[in-house]
Amino acid sequence: MSRKNSRSEEEQGAIDLTPMLDVVFIMLIFFIVTASFIKEAGIEVDRPEASESVLKKKAKILIAINDKNEIWIDKKRFDLRNFKQKIERMYAEDPTGTVVIQADDESNLETLSEVTKAARDIGIADVAVATEKK
Repeated sequence: MSRKNSRSEEEQGAIDLTPMLDVVFIMLIFFIVTASFIKEAGIEVDRPEASESVLKKKAKILIAINDKNEIWIDKKRFDLRNFKQKIERMYAEDPTGTVVIQADDESNLETLSEVTKAARDIGIADVAVATEKK
């Protein structure tokens, strides 16, 4: 008889962790769903300095131009001939956003103007160049 009593005492003293695990998983799902995801162009560039700048909060398409005049979008390299299709697809998915071009200090102005012209040809009115504050 003493054996039966000792088992029931152990079961009564045990802590049920199931509700705590449920709460932890619900919190994890909440933070994953509400987290803001940062878009990156794929490379790090040295942006030119500017004395005045305007913050663009709805930057949906990020384009980077490095010092070798290579165009990067979503961590993939594109050349001048085929990056326009990529921008068109991205703009068709969300036409409310801004195009932000991150051009390196050492990149050619010609490449920057070609990228800007391609974005304008698609119909994107809001095109900005990222800068560093002095």
